[in-house]
Amino acid sequence: MNKKSLLITSLLIGAVSLVGYNVRDEGMFPLSEIHKVDLKKAGLKIDPNEVYNPNGISLVDALVNVGGCTGSFVSDEGLIITNHHCAFSAVQLASTPENDYLNNGFVARTREQEIEAKGLTCRITDSYEDVSDRILGSVANIEDPAARLQMINNQMKSIAAEAEQKDPSIKAEVSEMFIGKTYVLFRYKTIQDVRLVYVPNRQIGEFGGETDNWVWPRHTGDYSFMRAYVGKDGKPAKYSKDNVPFEPKKSLKVNPNGTNEEDFVFILGYPGRTFRHRPAQFIEYQANYVLPYTSELYDFQNATMENVGKKNKTTEIKLATRIKRNANVMKNYRGKLAGIKGIDLVGQKKQEDAALAQFINENVELKAQYGNLMENIDRLYQLINGDANRDLWLSQIYNATSLLNVAKNINAFKAALNQQPLSQKQDFFDNNIPRLKQVLNNIYDAYDVDVDRRILKRMMLDAVALTPNQRITAVDKIANRGSSNESMIDNYINDAYGLTKLKDENYVFNTLLKSSKSIADYNDGLLQFENDIARQIAELKPEKDRRDGILNKLMGDYVNVKEKFLKKSFVPDANSTLRLTYGYVRGYSPADATYMAPYTTIKGILEKGATGHPDFGYPGIIKQLWENKDFGMFAKKELNDVPVAFLYNMDTTGGNSGSPIMNANGELIGVNFDRAYGATINDYAWNESYSRSIGVDIRYVLWAASKIDKADFLLSEMGVK
Repeated sequence: MNKKSLLITSLLIGAVSLVGYNVRDEGMFPLSEIHKVDLKKAGLKIDPNEVYNPNGISLVDALVNVGGCTGSFVSDEGLIITNHHCAFSAVQLASTPENDYLNNGFVARTREQEIEAKGLTCRITDSYEDVSDRILGSVANIEDPAARLQMINNQMKSIAAEAEQKDPSIKAEVSEMFIGKTYVLFRYKTIQDVRLVYVPNRQIGEFGGETDNWVWPRHTGDYSFMRAYVGKDGKPAKYSKDNVPFEPKKSLKVNPNGTNEEDFVFILGYPGRTFRHRPAQFIEYQANYVLPYTSELYDFQNATMENVGKKNKTTEIKLATRIKRNANVMKNYRGKLAGIKGIDLVGQKKQEDAALAQFINENVELKAQYGNLMENIDRLYQLINGDANRDLWLSQIYNATSLLNVAKNINAFKAALNQQPLSQKQDFFDNNIPRLKQVLNNIYDAYDVDVDRRILKRMMLDAVALTPNQRITAVDKIANRGSSNESMIDNYINDAYGLTKLKDENYVFNTLLKSSKSIADYNDGLLQFENDIARQIAELKPEKDRRDGILNKLMGDYVNVKEKFLKKSFVPDANSTLRLTYGYVRGYSPADATYMAPYTTIKGILEKGATGHPDFGYPGIIKQLWENKDFGMFAKKELNDVPVAFLYNMDTTGGNSGSPIMNANGELIGVNFDRAYGATINDYAWNESYSRSIGVDIRYVLWAASKIDKADFLLSEMGVK
């Protein structure tokens, strides 16, 4: 290899330490890859088979996926610990102005007092199997990109359906581990009856609010407890008073002594999606379109909802979960934008891609197969960028406007109903209306008509401003009628919302969904507007499918070349499947002359509270207990205080919320809930210098449960004396 090639190699390997596979630094390891990691050398004191054992019971069996987060069993009676924010939506649905559990917290001192956690289920990983050969073999002779991707998707569904047919007790999914390259069949058990057991006061569970979100130092008691229930036969069953607590194969032992700085720690969890094995064009697309557009839209939505929520307590509670989710995404996306610029990730990726291109050109065999790879990637992203604003608008419109989402589901149901033979219409209606009712009920749970009108107006004005090649036809029909765009949009919204009966939840459920004739005959301007949007999405779909098919193949080739260049395999990007990550309790220096220590304490809560900022309000009993040094057994000697949160250099992302943090003996010593602001970029890159995750210290959880909420019964159930 010549000097120039050696230099390029060095650049690429250095950059890949940020975005590729480095066992010592980075990694969200799938179960199939755990054996490749020397956990004993890293600091694990138990046998690695106690972490994951495909032929026996291990710590993995204590893990659950709950509400898109991770949780873990901490007793033999189905008790689960996860984050406060993971239970937030269920607490909101259980709350009323009279019983405001969202703000006041909730403690069930008996099993009979436990409340149904509506909308939440527990999913347990039962087993997995690599099915890459089967899927890729089915598309070996398909050249058309859209047809190839369609066949892959069909095979994924077929394999999952086949697994469910063999074992009706499981839910099966095939996950794409490397885009266009590797596929794994996962089998899951789903527990349908989940109940709230203990949720702390919101001033504890959400201390710091959005001011502290994605920020260190942190003092948030982001924890909650739930319980899983099954039928008396031990099988999953819908909520019923006759159900009994689930008995997990494994529950975690709680260690009330917590950790010390530089202790080895590890996490098992279900991280969401990362995108570290993508080219520079993907990062540019995120930075130029997705991140700024979404964060600005969510900022407007939240300002609107917070303003409207002031009219009464019921509306405030109804909109709380939506505001919280938007705010979390908004700050996360802005952190990613700052991170991409701060480390010049686009520049780093361009260096990598240039090195890959030269590597391909210098190898005759690779050049024959992949010679146009980088040019084809660039050409595809030029097309994607050209339609980005329109495509983002279409992707957000139903999330932004509740009634259009209602209209979408009703229109789809009507279309399916109309396709049925006359003799089968009623049966179709009877069999499918319960699901439609549930979907609509979930939408109405977070709906307010004033919010909807204002957000739709914003979205329509955004559509009017799009370039000529990216028009939204449904909006143009309304805005191009001769008057000013804003006045025409105002008039349309006033008419549409004035006439539509979809804004009346009671009418929808008691009349519109009462019979097949009622829903089939109903129509109004809002349904027609949604039909126009749906029609444009359908018209664009063939081209979108074609591009997705090309992208799928190109990204598979991209990873193949990268593997050949580095002569090593990669840990695949996270995709909501069970992963392990490990590291150490460790502070860091995010900026010049700044050091962030790895522990915060109750003292910090009082210091922040003294500022008078509304996000830093806390229950008065905390100050009283702290002044009396009433820490029980939960103080850290070196701090002479109770640790509240702590830092560690593990590799986490969204979906790791609620993940159990375990020590070298596999004991629970905390619950993961966030990352430092610089680590929001973890989805695209990870590095020891800026990537820190944040967990609530188990000592604070136990202290608050015992001293503040008098929930010692939970400590007893977890075996903490």
